[in-house]
Amino acid sequence: MNQATLHQLKVFEAAARHGSFTRAAEELFLTQPTVSMQIKQLTKSVGLPLFEQVGKRLFLTEAGRELFATCRQIFETIAQFEMTVADLKGLKQGQLRLAVITTAKYIIPRLLGPFCQLYPGIDISLQVTNHERILERMIGNLDDLYIMSQVPDHLDINFEPFLENPLVVFAPAHHPLAKEKNIPIERLGQEPFIMREPGSGTRRAVQSLFDEHGVKVKVKLELGSNEAIKQAIAGGLGISVLSRHTLLTDAHEFSILDVQHFPIKRTWYIAYPAGKQLSIVARTYYEYLLEAAKKIIEQDILPLSITVERPPE
Repeated sequence: MNQATLHQLKVFEAAARHGSFTRAAEELFLTQPTVSMQIKQLTKSVGLPLFEQVGKRLFLTEAGRELFATCRQIFETIAQFEMTVADLKGLKQGQLRLAVITTAKYIIPRLLGPFCQLYPGIDISLQVTNHERILERMIGNLDDLYIMSQVPDHLDINFEPFLENPLVVFAPAHHPLAKEKNIPIERLGQEPFIMREPGSGTRRAVQSLFDEHGVKVKVKLELGSNEAIKQAIAGGLGISVLSRHTLLTDAHEFSILDVQHFPIKRTWYIAYPAGKQLSIVARTYYEYLLEAAKKIIEQDILPLSITVERPPE
């Protein structure tokens, strides 16, 4: 193991966690051949196979499982060291790792700008993904803080609401229903509908409301990003339900339909695993985000009326 490198261990840990060289390559921004080569070199250093392939599935060997557990301990120790060093340096420099739900990408980068101006020595890593991948990252303890719209029941986490995220019915600007009021929710079943991909929190919320009222929509497209859905709506391919915050850009191209039982009330939460020791950088951003959200509400920066109830101290 004297010839094993930290980079090889990071590649192995990602491959073991995902059970896939391809997923590991995507996470680490490497090519799959590079991942395979690093694993091959690490296997040679260990002297025993680390993976075995059964059919198309990848499994850890006994040596692989032992190394995976060791890697987690190593990276946790390094993370604790980095936090200690960051605390000693104050906020002059350090790293902040954020993972945010897809809809939050319209607001979180706007709030990161002023924070980076206050603390120019801090490097920001921002991962934007759907609800399922957020949970995967949280279980893997890959980030400092998480922005999510659903708090999981099966995970022990600390969380706090900071901003409402209402879901509304989007349609092209000149849609026939654009000027109607109090549209029955059943009327949506007559329109071609564009749905977010499986695993999306938005999709779950929308489907839950439709199921509650017995509404069956004609799904014409399933798309994996809000921007792709907006382009499809603007192109006249159908209507959809999206976060009101997505209207921060290109508002003139869309109309929001006045449909019964909408908006769907949703809230963004800032969260982290219970027991996790936040670095001084993460704690500072946590407090900064709560204050910035309060200013958004007070100054009515966004084109919607929102309120947030913070729990008592």
